[in-house]
This record gives sequence, C-alpha cells and structure tokens, in this order.
Amino acid sequence: MSRQKIGARAATAPPPPAPTEPEPARPRRRRRAALLVAVAVVLLAAAVAAGWFLYGRGAGASVPEPTAEPGEVAHVEAISVNLADGHYLRLGLGLQLTADAHGAPDPAPALDAAIALFSGRTIAEVQDPVARDALTAELVTVLQETYDGEVMDVYLTNYVTQ
Repeated sequence: MSRQKIGARAATAPPPPAPTEPEPARPRRRRRAALLVAVAVVLLAAAVAAGWFLYGRGAGASVPEPTAEPGEVAHVEAISVNLADGHYLRLGLGLQLTADAHGAPDPAPALDAAIALFSGRTIAEVQDPVARDALTAELVTVLQETYDGEVMDVYLTNYVTQ
C-alpha cells in the first residue's frame, strides 16, 4: 500500500453526476400538440366525407349504360383514299350494328367519314399500329353519332397502303 507524501494534497474524486430526470413537458405544449392532432383529424374526416359525396355513392353514383346487343355486320365496299406525298390507302370497313338496328344502313355516310378522317395523312401515320387504332376509335365515335347509336364498332376489312 502506498502512503501519501507529507504536504501533498489528497486527490479527491469528483462527485458522481446526479441522475438527470427528464424535464416534465409543459402543459402548454401538450395542449398545443393535442389541438394540432384534433385539427388534423377533423380535416381528414372532412376530406373523406367530401370525396364520398362527390365521387362515391353520396353524389348519386353514375350507373353504367347497358351495352347494346350486337347484331349483324354490314360490309362496306373498299375504297381508295389519297394520302400525303402521292401515297394511297385501300380501306374496307365492316360496321358492327346493334340488334336494334333497322335494316342495312346506307354506307355513304360511313365512307364519307372514313375519307375525311384518313385522307391527307402521311403513310407513316396510317402504318403505325397505335395511330391506326386511334384513328379507328375516332371513326367509331363519329359513326356512332352519324348512325344514331345503331353502329357499335368498326372493323377494318381491307387496309393496304402504297
């Protein structure tokens, strides 16, 4: 064991740190946090209710129209349509009629709509499958209006470019 030298001070160890206790939250902060949570819950509930009334059952949800029963297919003789840059398109159509259609429709309005829609386009436009599908869908829309809903769909029965 070692002895302390005369005149030397004894080394004192620092006192152990006092355990720190968490500061109690102030009542004001608790009230503010509770108020923010309550406001957020009310806003969320209002948004859900508004969505339900506007887009859900509360707004008288739209009922899908019943689809018409398909009837016969009326074939339209193929025609040649002038494209841009001296090219042409040979186009034949099949009109899918509804079961309620009254006899074979006059093909002249269908041919007129097809000529108006396809003529003057570039050959690249009419050969692209995506563009061709878009043009066919547009033709269906025009023919449904022209034939007062008696035409359901259009089939391209002849489609040759040159």
